[in-house]
Amino acid sequence: MLVKDPTRPVVTWYDDATGERVELSGATLDNWVAKTANLLVDGLGLGAGDRAAVLLPPHWQTAAVLLGCWAARLTVDTDRPIDVLFAAADRVHEVGELPAGDRYVLGFAPLGMPMRSVPDGFVDYVADVRGYGDRFAPYPSEWPGDDPLRRAVELGITEGDRVLVDAAAHPDPLDWLYAPLAAGASVVLCGNLDPAKVADRETAEQITVQLV
Repeated sequence: MLVKDPTRPVVTWYDDATGERVELSGATLDNWVAKTANLLVDGLGLGAGDRAAVLLPPHWQTAAVLLGCWAARLTVDTDRPIDVLFAAADRVHEVGELPAGDRYVLGFAPLGMPMRSVPDGFVDYVADVRGYGDRFAPYPSEWPGDDPLRRAVELGITEGDRVLVDAAAHPDPLDWLYAPLAAGASVVLCGNLDPAKVADRETAEQITVQLV
């Protein structure tokens, strides 16, 4: 389990270009993470020492992928060789001849819907991951990233905070994901952030820290 209280919101996603809002409780995020870890371990036979390349923007599904890789003890790295690749649909052209054993694509459709058309050589992550178990143990004792608790202190994030993050201004997972969760905070991640909506969102989401 990623958080102490599985019922409270942990990651809330806004896309101000589409109006989409998705809220994941601790239990829901934990299920997505467990499914991803089970995909990697049971489905692909990967584990500690294996590498994943992640070509994804800040997004709630990206959080599931990154935390799933962490739970399965994979290293997120783009150095060759790699064992599994996760790429956004608009970045598959960057892959080229990257020798990934398995390739997953994410279309980021609203509400986690599967893609209507999947690029050749790729598997739809959302469609595939749903078939795996929603429990996985054990999780590593240390959080991934470069000292997320130290980074949380630098960003002024403490336990119980509700952190609004502009995805464009803070694309590093250390800022928008690892540091807040390691500190015991929750995240309101905003793609295509409309500055005019920040004040109302701060009130509605009970924001205590802004990273904009």
